[in-house]
Amino acid sequence: MNRDIKILIADDHPMLLKGLLQEFKEQGYTQMLQAANGVEALELLVSEKPAIAILDIEMPILTGFEVIVKASQLSLPTKYIILTSHKEKGFIIRAKKLNISGYLLKDEPFSEVQNCIQSVYDGTPYFSKTFENVFQEQVAPAITKLNFLSPSERTILRLVAQQKSSKEIGELVNISYRTVQKHRTNIIEKLGLDANPDALLLWTKENRELLGSL
Repeated sequence: MNRDIKILIADDHPMLLKGLLQEFKEQGYTQMLQAANGVEALELLVSEKPAIAILDIEMPILTGFEVIVKASQLSLPTKYIILTSHKEKGFIIRAKKLNISGYLLKDEPFSEVQNCIQSVYDGTPYFSKTFENVFQEQVAPAITKLNFLSPSERTILRLVAQQKSSKEIGELVNISYRTVQKHRTNIIEKLGLDANPDALLLWTKENRELLGSL
């Protein structure tokens, strides 16, 4: 394993940051950078161009995701690994959209962090088992169901997500209230939801990250 690569660790929890740096030092890594917030992380990415950046999601000023977006716009060579406590579906979807190289949970052993770094450095993405399970069991099926929606149904779904009523949707897209209701019924059926008035709105709230791909 190459321990001479330059690695940036960004986390706003001092004890965790200190612990990670100590682990890396004990394992023989020689080029470690640290940041306590998103702005510091971005500045180091630009100035130092580390091979790998390990980022927490929730940091002051800029989140880990925001750092990756801004850094990607600058075409930096760094590969990004998220190290977080979050395993909710929305975070998994966002990470996939950003095409990051790795996603680990903070309760993983340090050996997993090392495995991830080596895999990412060699050009192979590395995701925790929890990440893969959430994606395969929750995200992928939802994406498949969305693909069955017609263009009109996708438009209706986006407007439902904006909390528009059927009457308002009809006025916006110039169709009758009855047609909107028919579309809603079809969407509910295709998404496999319960036929109750709030089911569709609740689904859009739980899957808001997915709606950006429609």
